[in-house]
Amino acid sequence: MVEMVNRPYAAAFEKFAAGNPDILCLSADLTSSCEVDGFRDRHPDQFLSMGMAEQNMMSFAGGLALAGFRPFIHTFGVFMYRRPYDQLMASVAYPRRKVRLMGFLPGITTPGGMTHQSIEDIAVMRSIPNMTILETGDATEVESICEAADGIDGPVWCRVLRGSVPRLFDTPIKVGEMRVLSEGTDVLVVTCGITTEEALRARSALAGAGVSIRHIHLHTIKPFDHRQLLDHIGSVKHGVVTLENHVTEGGVGSLVAETMADAGVGKRLVRLGLKDTYAHGGSRAYLMRYYGLDAMALVGGIETLMGQGFGLTEADLDAARVDAVHSLAKAEAL
Repeated sequence: MVEMVNRPYAAAFEKFAAGNPDILCLSADLTSSCEVDGFRDRHPDQFLSMGMAEQNMMSFAGGLALAGFRPFIHTFGVFMYRRPYDQLMASVAYPRRKVRLMGFLPGITTPGGMTHQSIEDIAVMRSIPNMTILETGDATEVESICEAADGIDGPVWCRVLRGSVPRLFDTPIKVGEMRVLSEGTDVLVVTCGITTEEALRARSALAGAGVSIRHIHLHTIKPFDHRQLLDHIGSVKHGVVTLENHVTEGGVGSLVAETMADAGVGKRLVRLGLKDTYAHGGSRAYLMRYYGLDAMALVGGIETLMGQGFGLTEADLDAARVDAVHSLAKAEAL
């Protein structure tokens, strides 16, 4: 039984930041939605409400960092880079300011549709010099994201999960490393964020079908250990399947493809994720099924890679965890 942790970011950020006057919490009018309302109430001297003015907030954070503060910006991911892109580049990335960009609702983790779903943020952030990219996949990584990000000499983009989050791992994020979750010899599966839980759902059924899975989970997307990935690819017979909560262009699938191409690796690669499309509104489970980001999609991708069918059905997989779209764990449905 997977342990579920309610609002892990709220407790983790307060524990990390409280009593350290250099750390400032900035919010763009989504304070409760980003789980820092309790911090606001208990530590008002370290909290700044910037309103729905993300461009100003980004430049303001750059100025705070220049003055020696360590600002943590909190808003939905889409509003963190689509609206203030120029300020992000000029005031934060170019001068390499120590600004921690805590982007909530990564990918299709919201029923809000395309206006609230950051589906191309990794592609954007990977192309920005000086930017580090971290992504949380469970409660332990959410709990350790602040310390991990704050150890970086420069800006950090963080994909943060909120609400009720499963605990899958026992150890915190170590920037630059990847988690090796199984060491099979047939297919390498590369996942990150919420797709790792889906891969874990599929793994035992695939093992029962005779498929030996090597599974790695990425919490650090930039910088990336290309050599370690190549070692994993060299340890499997058939090739690689990537599964990500993001468009397949520019994300983890592209990162793996670039690594393989640069090294002249001739094995097959199947990239699973959003295929050149925006997502509509709906529950996470529905959207993951509809757009091919769930455990059954992974099974299908491995079948494509290996050129054979396994006859697996949803009933063969570990039970899916279904979240309530409206719940006390989420201050607003969006």
